[in-house]
Amino acid sequence: MNSLSLKDRFRFSRFFRGEKPVDGPIELNQRRIFILPSAPGFGFVILIFLLLLISFVYNNNLAYLLTFLLASIFFVTILHSYQSLSGLVLQQGHSAPVFAGEDAAFEVLIYNQTATARTQVQLSLESTLSLDMAPFSNSQVRLQTRTSQRGWHYANTITCFSFYPLGLFRAWSPLRFNLKTLVYPKPWQYPLPLPQTLSGAAISGNTKRGVDDFAGVQTYYPGASIKSIHWKAFAKQQGLLVKQYSGTQGSELWLDYEETSGSVEDRLSQLCRWVLDAEQQGLIYGLTVPGIRLPPDHGKTHQLKCLEALALF
Repeated sequence: MNSLSLKDRFRFSRFFRGEKPVDGPIELNQRRIFILPSAPGFGFVILIFLLLLISFVYNNNLAYLLTFLLASIFFVTILHSYQSLSGLVLQQGHSAPVFAGEDAAFEVLIYNQTATARTQVQLSLESTLSLDMAPFSNSQVRLQTRTSQRGWHYANTITCFSFYPLGLFRAWSPLRFNLKTLVYPKPWQYPLPLPQTLSGAAISGNTKRGVDDFAGVQTYYPGASIKSIHWKAFAKQQGLLVKQYSGTQGSELWLDYEETSGSVEDRLSQLCRWVLDAEQQGLIYGLTVPGIRLPPDHGKTHQLKCLEALALF
């Protein structure tokens, strides 16, 4: 364990945000555990002072006895509060990728390597989980946070705390791991037919669809390529229609960024939907976005590569 300078030891943020993020396990000890009276604890202190004042005013020995008894319980509780967390070892676990808008679950492993049972140990991220641990046992918890944007999503400070045994003190330890999970773009929510581009040549622009491939029109659907809109029909006030093409389905399907429309996030969302649908239908598909071109393939590994490319675009 690296030593802390005097300045870092008393840095205010250390008591709430914790120390620098680490990859390995963290053992809770006197350096990482902080203790302060809880709200009931402050009320208990006021009660002790009131009893002390009454004892002094009336010079009552029984009142003195009660005052010192409660004070001794108060100070002994500090030690038990510290022991409720001392010796626990926490380590980061695996965090599975999710789609934007879903909850990311960060896995944390907890080891109790002592002969002391731990009661009401709580871990907090955006929500709080509570657990009891037997001597020489371990446990695994998943702390969830809400995601909103694609890309890497990092866990904030995880707080391990306890009010054991009497609730008079809150012992806590802020922990920071290098915990992150990959967030894929949110799949397009509207029905989205797969594109008609079926060859690598079409991606490079060496070939174009012929007139013979035209199969008709259909009502415009969200995500349809601007190139496929039937502008002549629109000019004749026949509504917004989309051209449909027929032809022999090749063995390879290309999912092209240029075949989508809208903002960058909308385009990536549409590509994400195509990747999921193509994999579900067992098609062989490739992906092309500016600066990235994944050759046609299929299977879970290929799907994850495509989704990762979209997430980190």
